[in-house]
This record gives sequence, C-alpha cells and structure tokens, in this order.
Amino acid sequence: MDIALVKFLHILSSTFLFGTGVGTAFYLLFASRQRDPVVVAAVARLVVVADWLFTATTIVVQPLTGVYLAHRLHIPLSTPWLYWSIVLFAIAALCWLPVVGIQIRLRDIAQHAATTGRPLPPAYDRHLGTWAAMGVPALFSFLAIFYLMTAKPAL
Repeated sequence: MDIALVKFLHILSSTFLFGTGVGTAFYLLFASRQRDPVVVAAVARLVVVADWLFTATTIVVQPLTGVYLAHRLHIPLSTPWLYWSIVLFAIAALCWLPVVGIQIRLRDIAQHAATTGRPLPPAYDRHLGTWAAMGVPALFSFLAIFYLMTAKPAL
C-alpha cells in the first residue's frame, strides 16, 4: 500500500477520532445541562450514532495505520515517543469502551423520560458523571498523543 495514502488515512482518522470525541462530548454535556428530556434524547441519540460511525472505525484504523507506518518507516515500537503514544492510546481506548455503554444508557434514560413526560431522573446524572469522569483521561491522553506524534520528543 502507498505510504502517502496510509499517512493520509492515519492523520484523517486521528482528526475524526479527536474531533468526534470533543464534539459529541460538548453537545451531550451542554444538552444535558438544559435538563429537557426531549432535547437530551435527540442529542444523545445522535452522539451514539456518531460514536459508532466515527470513533469505532477510527479506533481500529489508528493502531493499524500507526503500526504499518512505524514498520515501513523503520521506527521501532520501543521508540519512547511512539511507545508512550501507544500506551496513551490504549488508555484512551479502554476509557472509550465503557463510555459507549454509558452513552447508550443515557440515551435510553432520556428517551424514557421524554416519552413519559417526566424530568431526567437522578440516575441520569450519576451516569453522566461517570461518563464525564471516563472522558477526561481519554481527552488528556489524546492531547498528549498529538503532542508526542508531532513533536517526537526524546524522552
């Protein structure tokens, strides 16, 4: 496979991965603050779809293209900036897996509240807090990865 194409796919997928994560988190968090179950249900439904379309695919494409590029460019995976990028990616991915389930639960809770005409229950807030707590290490991991991948510091 052409290395230029793989580089392009790697950069594009990282952009989608980070952009979708930040964007969906922003919209779900601020929609949730409105406390309107109809709005929250609509936003949460789209967040789940976006996460499956963009995050799920890029979380697979990123390591595949990254390992391929390292191999083709003769960069050992033990190179410090690359090694720590891989570790941070694993941390972010491990945070993302439970977040998907939590987002589905948030969507379902909001949809139930919207359908029954009730306010969002306390369970929604508990799940939202867990969702946010899992998102913070993932966000900082991705920020650190962007730094490592662009600066390639000698650690």
